Amino acid sequence: MIDQTDNALAIVATLLEARTGQKLTADRLWRVSTALAGVLRQNGLDSVEQLSDRLNLPNQGVLAQQVVEALLNNETYFFRDRAMFDQLVVTVLPTLAKRRERTRRLSIWSVGCSTGQEAYSLAMLFAEDPVKWAGWTIDILGTDVSESAVRRARDGAYSQFEVQRGLGITQMIRWFEETEKGWRAIEPLRRMVRFQVQNLLEPAPHPGKFDIVLCRNVLLYLNGDRRAQVFDRIADAIAPDGSLMLGAGETVIGQTKRFWADPDSRGLYRSVDVDQPRGIAVGA
Repeated sequence: MIDQTDNALAIVATLLEARTGQKLTADRLWRVSTALAGVLRQNGLDSVEQLSDRLNLPNQGVLAQQVVEALLNNETYFFRDRAMFDQLVVTVLPTLAKRRERTRRLSIWSVGCSTGQEAYSLAMLFAEDPVKWAGWTIDILGTDVSESAVRRARDGAYSQFEVQRGLGITQMIRWFEETEKGWRAIEPLRRMVRFQVQNLLEPAPHPGKFDIVLCRNVLLYLNGDRRAQVFDRIADAIAPDGSLMLGAGETVIGQTKRFWADPDSRGLYRSVDVDQPRGIAVGA
């Protein structure tokens, strides 16, 4: 006989995977009740079992979205894994600047941007070198499946704790102003970034052909088939000579044939359509 709690968790897990592709693995089950506590309270429910019963009723789209949002991992902070941003400044961006000298335009996609810290970190890289990037059009797009996270990202307001994670005092004072909401990114920085709700399992957002795609600490929560699907989406959306950056615990090896690992750069991957040195194996 199936335990009622196990059955309720299975319903919640199925909902999360159907909406986002993320698997609620055994090592994440322990936090479900805590993560859903606010949803239960808001909807007058006493248990996950009652929640699953409610989800089985018609017209529960709003509740289903609340559940998904509560279960998503929105952990992020400014300049997370600083070495990756240093790599962008030292190698990736100078190379792209030469290749895009004629158009003077760069397009960057921050996948799974959560509340926006990664996208704003990218914006600061360009804003802190205004002479080099004068006359360029820099389009930074942050996307996330979480509607609430995207709303916060657009607002650009962070608590004292959030704004101090990854930012030095000089950057904090230069690019953020203290308001009633906390510390908010100044308007010139906010204008450099746009955000939209986007499911990775759906076609890539406009305009496509991104020069850089950052998809860090997103694939960890997907199964193999879903990862392959996401790699296909990104490969179709990236410029032939563009760069894909993954998180420290992620790789294309054994996951896809659409990208190969750059042997000279940690966490950096290239499309198989261009620049593949002899003897370098593709991901799968």
